[in-house]
Amino acid sequence: MLSVLVPLMRRDGELDVTDDEAARLVAMSAATIDRRLQGAKVLAGFRATGHTKPGSLLKTQIPIRTWSEWDDVTPGFVEIDLVGHEGGNSFGELCFTLTVTDVASGWTVNRSIRNKAAVRVSEAMAHVRAALPFPLLGIDSDNGSEFINAHFVEWCGANRITFTRSRPGNKNDGCHVEQKNWTHVRELVGYLRFDTDAELALLNRIWRIDRGYTNLLLTQQKLVERHRDGAKVTTRHDTAQSPYERLVASGVLTSAQQGALTRSRNSLHPGQVQREIDRLCTQLERLALSKTGPPPRAVNRAFTGPG
Repeated sequence: MLSVLVPLMRRDGELDVTDDEAARLVAMSAATIDRRLQGAKVLAGFRATGHTKPGSLLKTQIPIRTWSEWDDVTPGFVEIDLVGHEGGNSFGELCFTLTVTDVASGWTVNRSIRNKAAVRVSEAMAHVRAALPFPLLGIDSDNGSEFINAHFVEWCGANRITFTRSRPGNKNDGCHVEQKNWTHVRELVGYLRFDTDAELALLNRIWRIDRGYTNLLLTQQKLVERHRDGAKVTTRHDTAQSPYERLVASGVLTSAQQGALTRSRNSLHPGQVQREIDRLCTQLERLALSKTGPPPRAVNRAFTGPG
């Protein structure tokens, strides 16, 4: 990541360092970076409430994903999940963000919707499919009713997309997208309640800008080996690469597609992009905090009132 970011930021005048300092920055290990940034990390104040409810409709018709049925090397097979922006109050209609992560490359696209109705989820998935730089071949979801429904099954069938689901109660089956829910959603917009048209528009502006920044520039490691010896677990990861680099290495891109992505990456101004994302996130936070909030949940006084 730094091997690309440092030259771009020096070009834009965002980073004033000597050639020697730039070389040392590029050579810095991930562990050293984490240690240096430890004091700047801010922990979230509270955790979000889960919104997933099991969907029984057509569940028997949707196969459970097994590793032998999926090609995790070829880009195009994605995990999807829905993140609720309830802010601790799930009463009434609220915004949700669909997170879509390609298992092979880590390429991630977000799309926020007004609610988690089946038609909204399918529309968001269609938007994501058009935004992906590679063909969408397979989708794996959890067992929530927002995905396990006739509308979504028909959409996948009409577009010849393999649709599988994770094992019930086994959250680790969707580990790739669960990780992105944190890094690509919660770390940006937090846990406030978003339920207005203005907030929905801001969310999608943030995702559109952040999509190019994180997929083209930011690197990530992939777990390649995990070995247990008694109580000791040893893991080995590959060399950190950006989703863009993994796509190029996979060979699925045409020369025109690769050229377009390369030009997009080289035209990015990281400092300017980060400031714009911060500005939009601040605007979104102010909108959320300025609201009076939804009406309180109705209570049956016949049972709770004085006798």
